[in-house]
Amino acid sequence: MTTAVTISDRAARRIGEILKGEGSGAMLRISVEGGGCSGFQYKFDIDRDRTDDDLVIEQDNAVVLVDSASQPFLAGSQVDFVDDLIGASFRVNNPNATASCGCGTSFSI
Repeated sequence: MTTAVTISDRAARRIGEILKGEGSGAMLRISVEGGGCSGFQYKFDIDRDRTDDDLVIEQDNAVVLVDSASQPFLAGSQVDFVDDLIGASFRVNNPNATASCGCGTSFSI
């Protein structure tokens, strides 16, 4: 059984703002792909199509999709939104990652 992916309140608010600007039926898809400086990288896309095996996370006005291939890599993770001196971005706090790069979008297991 896969441990759930969670969305922080800050991330849910920001995702909701983004989706509102994208029109009806827009959802945020988070996936994991090979590549990046540490081996895997997170990808964030706007999507309007949900598949039967997607993990669907709904919180406030945010709807987040995670495909079945990415779910094991993201198990137990929390998606957060940070706005600091470096800039504003989504950050995945992933307990499965053994290393990550400085930009926070690439990791290894």
